[in-house]
Amino acid sequence: MKTLLLVRHAKSSWNDPEMDDFDRPLNKRGKLNAPEMATRLLSRGVVPELIISSPAKRARATARIMAKEWKYPKEAILLEEELYLCYASTFLKVITKIDDDFNAVAIFAHNPGITDFANYLTEEIRIDNVPTTGIFGIEANTEHWEEFDRAKKRFLFFDYPKSEGLV
Repeated sequence: MKTLLLVRHAKSSWNDPEMDDFDRPLNKRGKLNAPEMATRLLSRGVVPELIISSPAKRARATARIMAKEWKYPKEAILLEEELYLCYASTFLKVITKIDDDFNAVAIFAHNPGITDFANYLTEEIRIDNVPTTGIFGIEANTEHWEEFDRAKKRFLFFDYPKSEGLV
């Protein structure tokens, strides 16, 4: 079994309208929500063995904050250029390259791709929008990430800061 966690970056700052989108940092709420959501994931008994992130500043920062809560070394976070503002299909390209030694993986990325990909993965639940710091969890009945797309999947959970952990 393989567990995939799709994590949308935490709330970012729009204080500087001239700043390049790639370089936007987290705002105060984002810095508070990220450790809260990491703790919620721990309470579910799910801890990623591998973290892959978009290289955009807000995604990297979210991944680092959550990694700290999970006791995951921030230098071990893999940055994947393709995840910056990608389409749903790009997630599959990234996933098929994951080493099979890892059974639980968290991917930090952006909308609209992350919402589109979450909806692609299951017919059990439809999501209008994965909000900032939202986490979508799914399990695939396979031992190989290369087979993830074809494997039977089971929806695990969808959680985000304002859901109060009830979803």
